[in-house]
Amino acid sequence: MTRRKTIKYQGFEQGPIRPPSEASSLLIRLTRNCPWNRCAFCPVYKGTSFSVRPVEHIIKDIDKIKIQVDRIQTDSPNGIIDKEKASILWNQTDPEQQIEFHAALNWFANGMTSVFLQDANSLIMKPDHLIEILSHLRTLFPNIQRVTSYARSHTISRIKQADLNAIARSGLNRIHIGLESGSDEVLLLVKKGVDKQSHIKAGQKVKQARMELSEYIMPGLGGQSLSEKHALETADAINQINPDFIRFRSLAIPSTIPLKRMVDQGQFDPCFDAQIAQEIHLMISHFNNIQSVITSDHVLNLFEDVQGKLPDNQLRMLSIIENFLNLPPKEQMIFQVGRRLGIMQYLSQLEHEPLRNQVESICNQMNIRPDNVDASIQEIITRFI
Repeated sequence: MTRRKTIKYQGFEQGPIRPPSEASSLLIRLTRNCPWNRCAFCPVYKGTSFSVRPVEHIIKDIDKIKIQVDRIQTDSPNGIIDKEKASILWNQTDPEQQIEFHAALNWFANGMTSVFLQDANSLIMKPDHLIEILSHLRTLFPNIQRVTSYARSHTISRIKQADLNAIARSGLNRIHIGLESGSDEVLLLVKKGVDKQSHIKAGQKVKQARMELSEYIMPGLGGQSLSEKHALETADAINQINPDFIRFRSLAIPSTIPLKRMVDQGQFDPCFDAQIAQEIHLMISHFNNIQSVITSDHVLNLFEDVQGKLPDNQLRMLSIIENFLNLPPKEQMIFQVGRRLGIMQYLSQLEHEPLRNQVESICNQMNIRPDNVDASIQEIITRFI
């Protein structure tokens, strides 16, 4: 008889990423890395192998957080911890326990209401294992309001609806899915490993399970040649899903991703800001009969204020993009550079003279002009990434 190999517990773990909306969440690592890991646009997890952590290891991580939270609460009976008390507790913490202490402290300081399950595809776990983890988490921390995870459409589309419903009842109440595009041609080009119909099926199953659903869209992913198809097919997929949230993540092409080689070999022509703005405008204008909330909560997005609820704020969001597209080239340049450097957040800040002067001074120093701004923006984004 073959004995099952025992995997030694290596201590509390934290994965490398989380959504911006989970900044105040406790991060609990269920899986390591990504089971697909072939997307041409993704810089994360490359050169790593995927694994599912043993349930008993995850339970130990949760127990460790409980121990640290209890320590913090003992010194903070009013639910607030100041820097001095935090520093004292940190100095009293065993070095081998400092990772879980830091995670618990951040969570405690943010109210301990949300948890994010890492890494890229927690729902690849066996449903009964995931339910066991969720039940333990909810038992130890009954005041949690939201538990969230990334998941792949390819995985969810293959989970039985009854199992997905049971997972939702056990406490997983929000799913983030990287839809990226609704175009099969684009999805194949960037090696997403899923097709449009599977995206739609997965999204509808999540909604049927009564979990909140965030769908991520990547403007620019079709390049210049597939920009229109990318916009229209993505809007069509979203209309069939009706997710709770639509989150824009504009494409960036650092040197570390496979898509950069495609650019260098002439297989992909990137879109620049004005083209991406037109693409987003086309996409939003074709969102019909849905009640999703559009968010633009990432620094790579040109328009932070293109957000709001559909259909109520649809015209306002479209008007912001139209205002940008109707600007003279120099005005577009000032906003592009101001936004990418973190000096401006909103298009309306072009009217703020001190900010304008600051950006124009930088443009002069860096020799950025309307005719070379796109190349300059790409360089700025690459440095940032």
